[in-house]
Amino acid sequence: MVMYPKMFGFDGRFLIPVIVAAVTAAGVHFMKDTVVVLAAMVTMVGCGAAYMLFRPRAVYLLDYACFRPMNSCRVPFASYMEHARLCEFFDERSVEFQMRILERSGLGEETCLPPSNHYLPPQRTMEYGREEAQMILFPLIDEVLARTGIDSKEIDAVVLNCSLFSPTPALVDLVVNRYKMRSNVRAFNLSGMGCSAGICSLDVARNLLQVHPNTYVMVISTEILSPNYYSGSKRSMLLPNCLFRIGAAVELLTNRRSERKRSKYRLVHLVRTHRGSDDRSFFCVNQEEDPDGNVGISLSKDLMSVAGDALRSNITAIGPFVLPATEQLRFLFALFVRRVVSSSYPPYIPNFRAAFEHFCVHAGGRAVIDEFQRSLRLRGVDVEPSRMALHRFGNTSSSSVWYELAYAEAKGRMKRGDRVWMIGFGSGFKCNSAVWRCIRTIHPPVGGPWDNCIHRYPVEVPEIQTIN
Repeated sequence: MVMYPKMFGFDGRFLIPVIVAAVTAAGVHFMKDTVVVLAAMVTMVGCGAAYMLFRPRAVYLLDYACFRPMNSCRVPFASYMEHARLCEFFDERSVEFQMRILERSGLGEETCLPPSNHYLPPQRTMEYGREEAQMILFPLIDEVLARTGIDSKEIDAVVLNCSLFSPTPALVDLVVNRYKMRSNVRAFNLSGMGCSAGICSLDVARNLLQVHPNTYVMVISTEILSPNYYSGSKRSMLLPNCLFRIGAAVELLTNRRSERKRSKYRLVHLVRTHRGSDDRSFFCVNQEEDPDGNVGISLSKDLMSVAGDALRSNITAIGPFVLPATEQLRFLFALFVRRVVSSSYPPYIPNFRAAFEHFCVHAGGRAVIDEFQRSLRLRGVDVEPSRMALHRFGNTSSSSVWYELAYAEAKGRMKRGDRVWMIGFGSGFKCNSAVWRCIRTIHPPVGGPWDNCIHRYPVEVPEIQTIN
């Protein structure tokens, strides 16, 4: 016979259902807590796995190289003008106009044109264009592969940009053929995108590196001048003859974490601005025929105004990513006062020197650099690489920003942690920005485009003379 204790005069058996109910309720509550904890843990693990899986992969610049033309390709002003006078398709007014452009261009006496442009008359055939491409690109690619120790068969993708010369097979196919790259190499050839195409190519490379792990991407930026020499007398189309010079740059990018220590830079931000929906912007840089049927690039008088508008749009987009909080608050405060209190309140120009140590603005011409310096209130030393690259190499189109970066390195100014702002302007109209962070202090390199002349720079550039 089972004996149940008595509590407070009651038989203890009556407490059994209560105890069972309490234990059951506690068990249910415990199970609920366990489920909640397990669900939270699963969620945390899932979020962590998703972050590791989908987080942006770091993009590193292993190394790059810029083309240094041979001395035989030099075109001092006197040689350029003598050549122009001997060309039957230029009248005296056209010759004098080109001379005035050269005098105020910011170019020096050592800029170079391809061998085909030294002939009388200039040889503008496709064959000479291919020869120029081989002369420029192959030595550069050899140099980058030798300096990085990467075999051509390890390259997973090649992105090449050349705006005006677009043969078939494409120039990127010429590279693949020359270096016997793998059959599954991803090859991209960008044309018609102007001087900002170099940063467009970086964007394509970055997107590839986000979806393909352990990848090497080669980016090639150039402009082939041989087939594109203008032989007419329209002034707006003579400007490219005076400003554009031979040049190219080759960069090797990767997302391999094992390559971080020996890489030079990390790509931090890339912002592209396209104002092609506006007709004035779309037509300000335009390849067309003159009344005599001569093909060339026409530069509109609205170019500087259009470039300024595109720059402001690009700055507005990139500012929140790079500017310190104090600069952003000052800008927002000034914007609020202008819109709410008084439109006469002066706008606040952010201090971009608080965000960057180095500026590489496209060396499209002296006026472009002047406008950039004025708009952002920069010092002379901030735009020195751009002015000196223009003086030494001329407008090398999409590769000009790399000559400027090479200038800063040759001067020994690139320190670990420094931030670099590359800005490219191009037809369409486009303004593109790329932000790099220096991974390690870079000592002045041996060789390179500035190796034999960096001791002479910076040089004094004469004041601009007014053109009638």
